Amino acid sequence: MGTSLSAPRCTRSRPSGAHGSTPMPWAPLGRGVLTGKYRTGTPADSRGASTVYAGYVEQHRTERAARIVEAVVTAAEGLGTSPLSVALAWVRDRPGVVAPIVGARDKSQLAGSLASESLTLPSAIRAALDDVSAIEFGYPERWPS
Repeated sequence: MGTSLSAPRCTRSRPSGAHGSTPMPWAPLGRGVLTGKYRTGTPADSRGASTVYAGYVEQHRTERAARIVEAVVTAAEGLGTSPLSVALAWVRDRPGVVAPIVGARDKSQLAGSLASESLTLPSAIRAALDDVSAIEFGYPERWPS
């Protein structure tokens, strides 16, 4: 799983079964998109505002990702925690995931990432996040009915 769950290029695989390996998701926050910080624009101090990293962030700012972000933010508000903690706990608890690889730029981002370790998502929230992020497969994975 070489990308976050907000990216449409995630593919179905059986890494832990067929090959005896497990995924380690990198950029599990979709370059910061799943934290909710890009909901209303691009913060001046973010990677999205950088000429070097803007393209990496922009590929995660899709309509599909926006729906996922809203679900993550809603879950965080209901749990009294940050969207960052919800997103990381959600990725961390995916079947077969060893550990999400985060790229904190400063101490506060690192502290926020580490805070997710104490969060256990209720099954209803995990199911809602899985539902909103489900990848729709087309032909040939899904035959026309």
